[in-house]
Amino acid sequence: QVQLVESGGGLVQAGGSLRLSCAASGRTFIIYRMAWFRQASGKEREFVAAIRWRGGNTIYADSMKGRFTISRDSAKDTVYLQMNSLKPEDTAVYYCAAKVDGGSWDQYYDYWGQGTQVTVSS
Repeated sequence: QVQLVESGGGLVQAGGSLRLSCAASGRTFIIYRMAWFRQASGKEREFVAAIRWRGGNTIYADSMKGRFTISRDSAKDTVYLQMNSLKPEDTAVYYCAAKVDGGSWDQYYDYWGQGTQVTVSS
């Protein structure tokens, strides 16, 4: 089993920045890919970005390109999401996810964190 714990969320003004962290524990050696998703109130879950754990390949949702950056620190078993130029529409609960096998990069993840709230004021 893999446990994921997000941190770094909070309140920020429009145009500001936040860096989210996701610490993985347990059987982290089985992780193939990690990702960030978000879910705004009353809306469906939305893919944000993903990173292949060993190779470091990254994929972003089109709307996130140029503003968000996903990265990892293998020594710490931690993945990050640097968010810049934040907009009120970025307000959501952000979730970290891990996938054991290869496949779809934006869905079907095996493990999920509890989420961290990001609120962007206008």
